Amino acid sequence: MNLQTVVNVVTAVLVTRVFGSDAIALLRRAAAMGVRVGVSELHRNNQEGGER
Repeated sequence: MNLQTVVNVVTAVLVTRVFGSDAIALLRRAAAMGVRVGVSELHRNNQEGGER
C-alpha cells in the first residue's frame, strides 16, 4: 500500500466521522482506487514477464 492510498483512506474515514452518510461516496472512491492500483500492478507484472 503506497502513501497516497493510506492518505485517501484516512481522509475518507475522518470525513465519514464528521459528515456522516454523505461521505460514503468518498469511501467508495477509495475502494475503487485500491482496485485500480491492484489491477495496474497485475498489468505491470504481466508486461515485465513476471509470474505470479
